[in-house]
Amino acid sequence: MAETEGKFDFAIDRGGTFTDVFARLPDGRERVLKLLSRDPQNYKDAPTEGIRRVLEEETGQPFPREQPVETSLIGWIRMGTTVATNALLEREGERTALLVTKGFKDLLHIGTQARPKLFDLEVSVPDVLYEEVIEVDERIILRQDGCQLPRKDPKRIVTGSTGDSLEVWKELDLAQVEKDLRGVLSRGITSLAVLLLHSYTWSDHEKAVGALARSLGFTQVSLSSEVMPMVRAVPRGYTVCADAYLTPKIHQYLKGFTSGFKGGLKDVDVLFMQSDGGLTPMEHFCGSRAILSGPAGGVVGYAITSYSQMENKPVIGFDMGGTSTDVSRYAGHYEHVFEASTAGVTLQAPQLDINTVAAGGGSRLFFRSGMFVVGPESAGAHPGPACYRKGGPLTVTDANLALGRLLPSFFPKIFGPGENEPLSMEETMKHFNYLTEEINLFLSPSQSKMSVEEVAMGFIRVANEAMCRPIRALTQAKGHDTSQHVLACFGGAGGQHACAIARALGMKTVFIHKYSGVLSAYGLALADVVEEVQEPCSLKYAQHCFSELDRRVEQLSKRCHDTLCARGFSSSQITTEVFLHLRYEGTDCALMITAAGHPSSSQSCRAGDFHSAFTERYLKEFGFTILDRPIVVDDIRVRGCGKSGIKSVYKTKLGSHQAKPVTMTKCYFEDGYLDTSVYLWEELPCGHSIQGPAIIIDKNSTILVEPCCEARLTEGGDVCLTVGSDPHCALGTELNTVQLSIFSHRFMSIAEQMGRVLQRTSISTNIKERLDFSCAVFGPDGGLVSNAPHIPVHLGAMQETVQYQVFRKGVSGAVFFVASRGHHADIGGITPGSMPPHSTSLQQEGAVFMSFKIVTRGVFQEEAVTEALMAPAKYPDCSGTRNLHDNLSDLRAQVAANQRGSQLVGELIESYGLDVVQAYMGYIQSNAELAVRDMLRDFARCRRQQTGLLEVESEDFMDDGTPIRLRVQINEEQGSAVFDFTGTGTEVLGNCNAPRAITLSALIYCLRCMVGQDIPLNQGCLAPIKVIIPPGSILQPSQNAAVVGGNVLTSQRVVDVIFRAFEMCAASQGCMNNISFGSEKIGYYETVAGGAGAGPSWNGRSGVHSHMTNTRITDPEILEKRYPVILEQFSLRPGSGGKGKYCGGDGVIRKLLFRNKVVLSVLTERRSTCPYGLQGGEDGAAGLNLLHRADGRLLNLGAKTSVSLEPGDMFCLYTPGGGGFGREDDTNSKPQKRRRLNETFLERGSVFEYRMAQEGV
Repeated sequence: MAETEGKFDFAIDRGGTFTDVFARLPDGRERVLKLLSRDPQNYKDAPTEGIRRVLEEETGQPFPREQPVETSLIGWIRMGTTVATNALLEREGERTALLVTKGFKDLLHIGTQARPKLFDLEVSVPDVLYEEVIEVDERIILRQDGCQLPRKDPKRIVTGSTGDSLEVWKELDLAQVEKDLRGVLSRGITSLAVLLLHSYTWSDHEKAVGALARSLGFTQVSLSSEVMPMVRAVPRGYTVCADAYLTPKIHQYLKGFTSGFKGGLKDVDVLFMQSDGGLTPMEHFCGSRAILSGPAGGVVGYAITSYSQMENKPVIGFDMGGTSTDVSRYAGHYEHVFEASTAGVTLQAPQLDINTVAAGGGSRLFFRSGMFVVGPESAGAHPGPACYRKGGPLTVTDANLALGRLLPSFFPKIFGPGENEPLSMEETMKHFNYLTEEINLFLSPSQSKMSVEEVAMGFIRVANEAMCRPIRALTQAKGHDTSQHVLACFGGAGGQHACAIARALGMKTVFIHKYSGVLSAYGLALADVVEEVQEPCSLKYAQHCFSELDRRVEQLSKRCHDTLCARGFSSSQITTEVFLHLRYEGTDCALMITAAGHPSSSQSCRAGDFHSAFTERYLKEFGFTILDRPIVVDDIRVRGCGKSGIKSVYKTKLGSHQAKPVTMTKCYFEDGYLDTSVYLWEELPCGHSIQGPAIIIDKNSTILVEPCCEARLTEGGDVCLTVGSDPHCALGTELNTVQLSIFSHRFMSIAEQMGRVLQRTSISTNIKERLDFSCAVFGPDGGLVSNAPHIPVHLGAMQETVQYQVFRKGVSGAVFFVASRGHHADIGGITPGSMPPHSTSLQQEGAVFMSFKIVTRGVFQEEAVTEALMAPAKYPDCSGTRNLHDNLSDLRAQVAANQRGSQLVGELIESYGLDVVQAYMGYIQSNAELAVRDMLRDFARCRRQQTGLLEVESEDFMDDGTPIRLRVQINEEQGSAVFDFTGTGTEVLGNCNAPRAITLSALIYCLRCMVGQDIPLNQGCLAPIKVIIPPGSILQPSQNAAVVGGNVLTSQRVVDVIFRAFEMCAASQGCMNNISFGSEKIGYYETVAGGAGAGPSWNGRSGVHSHMTNTRITDPEILEKRYPVILEQFSLRPGSGGKGKYCGGDGVIRKLLFRNKVVLSVLTERRSTCPYGLQGGEDGAAGLNLLHRADGRLLNLGAKTSVSLEPGDMFCLYTPGGGGFGREDDTNSKPQKRRRLNETFLERGSVFEYRMAQEGV
């Protein structure tokens, strides 16, 4: 299809700022062109204008702008576009309605119930994409063996596409649906998204609704069963909404684009890039597959051009743009994810794993509390960096300009208000002089003053380190060695940082393609047309299922093949690849597996030996396999490719002469200013080497060849950089503010890498899949230096534990500590799960370890650990651990994580010296201390001006009446405070006692929220704080007191009391709503969202977790598939948020109908006390736990109970709302309008999803 001799072929990437055009001319030559994506004074559409210019300039014939372009000379057009992404970011899609199963109208508002930013008191979540919701009174449930629900009437039994058997509990009432749909149409909404529970496997109801909606006149109808038939209602719902919301906008753009050509491009092959890296015909391009259309071309570009040239070494793609940087990996095949978030919307669709981080040329530079900070805020295209002459702030681009790494004379004069001036060195230096002065005023007299160049260099180094962290995470997450990769650099800004990034990661080679400035466009020309089909499955991967698997694979493969044949491909051009989405039974960790390299055998299905492929990859990623555990097939996927990419034949001529610089300049490096040769890329002969320092310039990018590096031009005209080692590792123990920021990143990176090892090598669901763990680095005194992830309830507890070993057990001679903490699901006690609602002693909650040496002389003490884990059985009504195998496996994984942390800190010490590493551990703690002191001074100053007092106090109560009292005395001069909990109630007989470490965790969380910016969370946060807790109180109970409720409930009340004293915000729901049920066969635990408190300028979010927890909730379809329960309702609880100038968020209603006998345990708070309102705002509603017995009785269960349930019983949970803020009759009651999403940075990719999952614990 790609061979269109005698015609012009175009590959065009339409980005947010620039549109890049790659043209293949009839004589085989290639041209590239870059133009503004929006220039309404000169042209309507940038891709059309790019095509017009090339045709006019190359043929010499006029192609008037005001006339449709003649298409007889055009072979094909391929495009990648950010139209869908921009519509999503700016929320400018089509007006859409959502039709959903009754009881779930708020399902997509609640989502996973986790908040996106852990320490933001204003829970800011992007709005849902639909404008109206229609609830349909229909219901399908999965049949379960052994279901004991009493049946009053026979149900229709149907079989789903997965092979599962289902019951139609409630038939679809199409007459009522028609009435509701007509109402929506009458209000001008013509786009409809349909999400019915379990439609991924049985779609008849959705199809009936779809047919009706189309007949009524809806112009866009998206069915979740067609858009992405995968289990899990929430991401499938987001995906179908995105499809309905964005597809009309895409069609609108395509209509405008084709109208610029004669005949509407009817006879031209027009293809669009999808998020998965494959092309699709224009008429099949849809919203849910278009989000990564732009960056996907770049991945295809570097994958095809660099992997083979680098002798098939794995490649890291590094695309540094203006506001962000995209990082990805290629090692012979594209790495896809099947669920990822963009602009707050989780999409369930195959997409390349492109990780976006907040560091680009436009990232802003800050000096905060003694630390250099880069981003995440960006200057954007307008006003842009300071050097753009439009009043913009200092950015990474300015730092490169200040150091002489960007040369204004080689840039076009397109800057300033009139867009006719050069880059301004004067503006950049003016801003840097001001910032340098601020930094030098901060430095102590003993510290050397910094020059402007040292400051600019410092910011470049910090930016580089920020970009290295996600690259390490991306590679090490799957067991790869980062240093064994090649760095493929493209995008306008990447060449200035490539050598430094590669050196920091231990890489030896950087590859920069000749079209690196327009690689996304070039990648479109190289890409293949892709057709993917996928369907859900519930088969085991076992001999007795292979014939059915083979039949379904063959069916899907034929669909792919026939579709591609219909698009003009011959069979010889078509390849198909089969993927199975596999997981071990009883786990959630599914992997999309290809059998490439694992041919079929008599013990496998015909498509290949997927068992061997799965266990091999599982072992590589997670460090173990689960022997004798059945493997389940969740989905079958076939990817068909029609080979259509061009082959570039361009070769650079070998040159006999040495490369000659066009000029010399001065560039600033670690050794100061050095003479630096400047070369034009187009004039370089291949085969010759250029020694750094040097700058290579072409029209679209600037490459910095640093000292000790070497550049060489390949035969294809590409630049290959060989990176030498960094001779500058000598560093003293005196504080260097630049190194402080770099060490902060390094210590965090160590904690993150420890976490990856722990997650890979653990075995339990809690640690491997729910990611309920923390890893941390500590100084020689046991003081916390850095930890990851930031799980609020772990923040103070780990430090207390380590310091207990240091001071109580006399550990001496240690130069640092590392530690890992994991949530073991069961460690014995009186109930399964070790979270009893009525425990009265610590022993009833499971095994207790005060100080236990788990590894002695390299030997894991399995026998002694086993004895300790079984010890609770000695106590009345108690059991030892019920899952010893998982406990031992997870403890070994924690040891492995600690070993990795020790190794990484050791490497840091080897590089810098022990005294330097320990000094910077102290400096990072001091930096956190400084940020807290600054916050306390600011608060004290405001408080003194308002009231004349520097003392605040507050009180709140547990449901049993136990008071928690706090009095805070602030020293404005020192920026210190005394937090005195004297007057707090005594230890209680129940389990709401909270050890001191819990109070400290809550305090660190509150301090970080009040500081309001990213700071290292470590021991330094508490350095300005004196904490007084009366011994024997509920916040410092005796050694054997029951404490399980203190961790999950009392911690929330401590937060409420602190925020009430400082009047930061009204109370959030103040509870985690711990619900568990189980029997001898199964066990399930969840925490449930409620309302968030309102604040001085915001309404509280409804249906979200707050403060000390952020746990994600199990998807309704997974819950019903794996447990003997039917979710009758999961929606917001209207009116439960407190009224006020700003209203508190509403709680939720969650109704669980039980199919079998189980024991239900409820551990909750705020059932008799209400979440407080502030400054005249009303209180939020208290929660309520009701039980509807099958015999008709209605019971109030109270806050804490354990009860036996019969089939047909229904538990109804009503969670508390948040308090209101300010009097309702106050003026200006509307919250400030939220900024558009494209004005705030939003990360994406597997590294981001992993961090969000960790913080959702």
